[in-house]
Amino acid sequence: MTRRACGERWRKVWREGGVAALKSKGPVSRERLSGREWDRLGAELKRGPLAHGFSDDQRWTLGRIKTLIGRLFHKGYTIQGVAKLLKRHGWSCQVPVRHAIERDEEAVEMWKDEVWPRLKGQRRTWAPTSASRTRRAKG
Repeated sequence: MTRRACGERWRKVWREGGVAALKSKGPVSRERLSGREWDRLGAELKRGPLAHGFSDDQRWTLGRIKTLIGRLFHKGYTIQGVAKLLKRHGWSCQVPVRHAIERDEEAVEMWKDEVWPRLKGQRRTWAPTSASRTRRAKG
């Protein structure tokens, strides 16, 4: 369909039904996961990739989520379908927090509070300086 034909179709719908007729009718594709399945998928995603056998890194990718949906519910999605599905349900791409599984939060806080200030040293006092990189002329 050309742009012009598409524009004419929208104009016709608008004339016949007003602005309300132009509102989205929802996604074109039918939802294949039930509400109960979505709840389970969310819980499984929170458990992390390691719990599902993805041990090389701790990130969920669309491919991994596609595989998980297939394993749990025996339903197939494309990568693009998984992306649309997640977006439709309010999920977004996130940068993972990079912490080691073995990380000891108490030890980290103690180091930040006690060791780092000693290593960092005292702050220098304020003194007027020049922003110029050249030296002042002598004489």
